Amino acid sequence: MHHVGTAGDEGHDILAETDSDGDGPAYGSLRSRPNSRAERYALGKSLRKKVPRRALGEWRIGREDRDPVALIEENHKGRVPDLVAVRVARMAASPYGFLRGSAVVMADDVARLPSTGVTPVVCGDAHLGNVGFYASPERDLVMDLNDFDESHPGAWEWDLRRLVASTWVAGRENGASEKKCKEAVLTCARSYREEMRYLANQPLFARSFERLDMTRLAHHSTGSSLNSELERAAKRARKRTSDRALPRFTTEKEGARQIVEEPPLITRLPEAEATMLAEGLDDYLETLDPHWRRILGGYTLVDVAHKVVGVGSVGLRAYVALLEGSSKDDVIFLQLKQARRSVLAEHVHGKNARHGHQGERVVEYQQALQTVSDPLLGWTTVDGRDFYVRQFRNMKGAVSLKSISARALANYAGLAGRLLAKGHARTSGASMIAGYLGAGSNVDKAMAAFARAYADQTEADHEALLAAVKSGRMPIAEGV
Repeated sequence: MHHVGTAGDEGHDILAETDSDGDGPAYGSLRSRPNSRAERYALGKSLRKKVPRRALGEWRIGREDRDPVALIEENHKGRVPDLVAVRVARMAASPYGFLRGSAVVMADDVARLPSTGVTPVVCGDAHLGNVGFYASPERDLVMDLNDFDESHPGAWEWDLRRLVASTWVAGRENGASEKKCKEAVLTCARSYREEMRYLANQPLFARSFERLDMTRLAHHSTGSSLNSELERAAKRARKRTSDRALPRFTTEKEGARQIVEEPPLITRLPEAEATMLAEGLDDYLETLDPHWRRILGGYTLVDVAHKVVGVGSVGLRAYVALLEGSSKDDVIFLQLKQARRSVLAEHVHGKNARHGHQGERVVEYQQALQTVSDPLLGWTTVDGRDFYVRQFRNMKGAVSLKSISARALANYAGLAGRLLAKGHARTSGASMIAGYLGAGSNVDKAMAAFARAYADQTEADHEALLAAVKSGRMPIAEGV
């Protein structure tokens, strides 16, 4: 097993240097003098000797005992048994569905590949579907990374590898040619490289305010095909608010509002479990800023239910809570999602003990990677399990990848690459990453080679999952 920072890795861990060099300190001292930007850039450039940029194009299994199904089975431990079959069904639906649910498999794979050792905070699950819209605290619609269950300090290459691989897999599913898939990946990698180079030359403080909202999106050269997709996605996202969710998710019973059941995806809770959730939400309030704590104090919890979400999260405990204000149409939906140790954690030497509470980890790193975050983001503990809490209907939405054109896919992948670079640059190592990447297309081409090879691997792993289902090794649900 290779770990970032362990003997034998192709890179070497220099997070300690990036933490105090003025390129995004995690926790530092105002009395320490940072290295100059030029020195950090030169250090990054020197890493090409240890990890040639062409080496990032390599995909090799590296061991005879690689078993993606076994890793998924191990990841299923601790999940709600009845929902594991739902998760398998969503992963079995397509290679892209498999990739979405198999972050644990890809983490185990990429951790064994060459890396520079520059380790900012990373998303951990940076596939193309984890980019989308949501509401800023000012209720503006912004676009950014939007899933952080696996976020953790780690190699920037891991995130970029997952993003480009997902782009190639998505392209194939939409019928794009291999040439068009390659063009989309090259656009993604180039956008990451150019944005990182730009941000590395910006003051750290100013860099922290970079954001992509609808106004700025209009000024990006995204192409007419993607513009129409973005407009449709934004229109849908604006409708995803708590008040608009009332008719769909709730009904009135004996004068009280109640969340509607849709088994097995939305189910009511035993009274004891509902009581524990209510107590957990009281504790959650203490993790919010004082203003938002006071605001939520004006609402009353009226109902809670279990709700299955996503692909990777299926089987973990996830709840939706309905809060009501002074009138029945003044409501907020909150989502509680169970947080477990990141799939990256075991692959990052010496950085696992920082957070005793995994919900707090998700909240901290989401706020680190996003320019603006949900003001109601917090954490709590319920029945000994860690959770993070956020708004459920917060104008969250994304471009549908099911029928997107090849040209729109390339442009969307380019936006995703820029947003990923922005997230990494907000935390640490931007100048070193930029120095390593350089101004040429070497890394772009390497990522294209990797993405195609790993798309092949994803399809093979998906077939292995289908075989496990056929043999009875894996349970599968019908009609979900």
